[in-house]
Amino acid sequence: MTNQINIQSENKFPRSGNDFYKLGIAMLFLIMVMLYTLIYQSGMPFLAFVTMIGGYMALNIGANDVANNVGPAVGSKALTLGGAIIIAAIFEASGALIAGGDVVSTINKGIIDPNLIADGNVFIMIMLAALLGGALWLNIATAVGAPVSTTHSIVGGIIGAGIVSSGLDIVNWATMAKIAASWIISPLLGGFVAALFLYIIQDRIFHKEDTLESAKKVLPFLIAIMGFAFITYLALKGLKKIVKLDLTTALFIGTLFGIVTYLIVKPLIIKASKRLSNEKTDINKLFTMPLIFAAALLCFAHGANDVANAIGPVSAIYDTLESGEIAKNAAIPIWIMVIGALGIALGLAIYGPKLIKTVGSEITDLDQTRAWAIAMASAIVVIIASSLGLPVSSTHIAIGGVFGVGYLRYYLYYKYQDEIEGVKAHHLKSINKKLSKWDNRLADLEDENERTLLLNRIAIKKQELKTVKTNGEIKFTKKETRKVAKIQRKQYIRGQVLVKIVTAWLVTVPMSALIGGILYYGISLMWAIEL
Repeated sequence: MTNQINIQSENKFPRSGNDFYKLGIAMLFLIMVMLYTLIYQSGMPFLAFVTMIGGYMALNIGANDVANNVGPAVGSKALTLGGAIIIAAIFEASGALIAGGDVVSTINKGIIDPNLIADGNVFIMIMLAALLGGALWLNIATAVGAPVSTTHSIVGGIIGAGIVSSGLDIVNWATMAKIAASWIISPLLGGFVAALFLYIIQDRIFHKEDTLESAKKVLPFLIAIMGFAFITYLALKGLKKIVKLDLTTALFIGTLFGIVTYLIVKPLIIKASKRLSNEKTDINKLFTMPLIFAAALLCFAHGANDVANAIGPVSAIYDTLESGEIAKNAAIPIWIMVIGALGIALGLAIYGPKLIKTVGSEITDLDQTRAWAIAMASAIVVIIASSLGLPVSSTHIAIGGVFGVGYLRYYLYYKYQDEIEGVKAHHLKSINKKLSKWDNRLADLEDENERTLLLNRIAIKKQELKTVKTNGEIKFTKKETRKVAKIQRKQYIRGQVLVKIVTAWLVTVPMSALIGGILYYGISLMWAIEL
């Protein structure tokens, strides 16, 4: 096993440099996309504009959504930022090109009824408004540092444009209710599964007297479960556009792979452990390579699935322009797929670091075991959801996993000494202040009963001070207890980040719908003038 992957090309990517430099790279990519389309599809200038918008959407997907897959690995220092960008770019693009599929459903998840769309022109305007609306909302979310669902962004854009074009009846509200339910289901399941795996690691490894020996016994089983989960996950989600497998078959293949993984990994872990100690940092090293593999596989599956959010509407418009009919299912030309794959990779490279840092370090502190638990949640929740027919968001699962790990840490461990010692010091200071005040008052008291009562109170406080000096125990007041709890919670979960992310989740569909509706109205006006 390796200590840490240090890919030295990290500095090749602009991390916090000149915003104009980043903008220039993005603009150059979009101009090249437009020029390529004009050359490759001569006589279709409108399509060149559409592909440029598709490229813009792909950039935003790379900037926002990919962080969920590699952020925990970066936050745990299993990967450098540059290394994560390289791995994610390779596997996102590979997933898109290898497993992105030949055909895409143009009416995303059946949320609007295509039979209520008047004609091909209206359909083109809906797709264009939805694509641009979803991209603009993703851009805004990335700018404020909020990871959101790209699928929900494009869904909202389609809803808004569809309503403006054809009225409220065009929306399948039952399907929308299921999507809304995923806002709650996804993060809760992600948080629960990630916390469960972390609890198992803490209980079966780190809470044992000989942690290294425990790790040698438990870790092969955990990695075997990981092998099972990720192969099943890829079979159900990452490769579904190449070969469609039912859940039973996917589980069977995953089980076989899990058994093989155990047999391969067990001797490797025993060999690697000979160079390690019982220290937690050493045990964490055993999770580094599994975590990197998990991040790569998540990126592959994400590229295979979410590239459709960028190039699906582009393919739909292209198909409709050629056939003149509404394209419920559109073929994906390879040149359009390449635009989506390159856009995601480039968006990740130039704008992804901001969200990677948010997911990896700004919500809660991560090490390799915690990050591994989050990656496991991302795969297993998809399997659970598929078996139950529940709609879930991979973004919400991953972020829910991060919060689940943070809250578990809060409930398992309570000492962040720097700030809490401040509360203790304040508590001791208040005792000494009271003793000084009572000593002064005692000199003025003549009533023996009052003197006796006050002497008893002084004795109790002095005994409390003695107890603190002897064993460090402090009996906090209710107010101080609440203050200590607030400090501990803040250390494990950054509340402001939580509020920002949840707010962004709740408004993603409404905001992208509003933007999509406004854009449809503007596009339809320009379309009418052009005609």
